Amino acid sequence: MHYLYLTLAIVLEVFATTLLGKSEGFTKGLFAVGSLLTYGVSFYFLSLALKNIPLGVAYAIWSGVGIVLTAIVSVLVFKSKIDLPFVLGALLIIVGVVVINLFSKTSGH
Repeated sequence: MHYLYLTLAIVLEVFATTLLGKSEGFTKGLFAVGSLLTYGVSFYFLSLALKNIPLGVAYAIWSGVGIVLTAIVSVLVFKSKIDLPFVLGALLIIVGVVVINLFSKTSGH
């Protein structure tokens, strides 16, 4: 269940960040308020996940997956361009999260 909470936290954080981008520097109120509320719910689910997942592991997953998903959304929603260094960097992030989860004694598996 704790990884479900972490997944929800990540998805909501990516959605909140997307809304933040759409708020155009908090000049569009609905997007700004939606972003803040969504961040709040995201942090709530992260706090639930932290009851059973060590902080370092949860944050590695949160930030790694969040970075990759946010970049994908940026390409799809904001039409951002990606290049080879981006792809390689994203792959390194994913590999790092996998290594932590499979081999780290910190992960509590």
